[in-house]
Amino acid sequence: MHEIHEAAGSLPSPVSPEPGRRGFFRLLTGVMSVVASLAVAVPFVDYLLGRRRREVKWAALDSLHAFPVGETRQVTFDNPLRQPWDGMVSRTSVYVRNEGQGPDGQPKFLVLAVNCAHLGCPVSWFSQSGLFMCPCHGGVYYADGQRAAGPPPRGLYHCLWRVRDGRLEVQAPHYPTLQDTLTEPA
Repeated sequence: MHEIHEAAGSLPSPVSPEPGRRGFFRLLTGVMSVVASLAVAVPFVDYLLGRRRREVKWAALDSLHAFPVGETRQVTFDNPLRQPWDGMVSRTSVYVRNEGQGPDGQPKFLVLAVNCAHLGCPVSWFSQSGLFMCPCHGGVYYADGQRAAGPPPRGLYHCLWRVRDGRLEVQAPHYPTLQDTLTEPA
């Protein structure tokens, strides 16, 4: 019995064959999986950490003299955030009202996005009643953009504006959300 164990122990161990085509493709699949995972993970982690910030672009609307005090006017312009394939939808609008001068003597404007806060339909201004109305679901807003009636959960979105070289500029509007309402944080 003792001899059998010695004889069995002296057999050479089997040598694994060199990796063939199947082994190469397994290795290639593993490497490509790691590369694909990193390609998805890096932008996602950047987004979660808030490191990806979009460049702020401004669109010139018109000279200050084009906006009479107390009058609400719709201004259409090319959105600088457009892409080459956007075509006609790159044209966007805002409602602008010149509210005169503020206490500091500087011009004061009310600039509202045209999108209803309910589902984003474009609202219309009715100067006779002093109301913005949404044709889609009956949303109604006061002249200052506050919700008056209907399904919208809040008022119209206020856009950031500035005066530069005698022209009114608006920060390039994107579709607003409750987390990114187009206005500066309070």
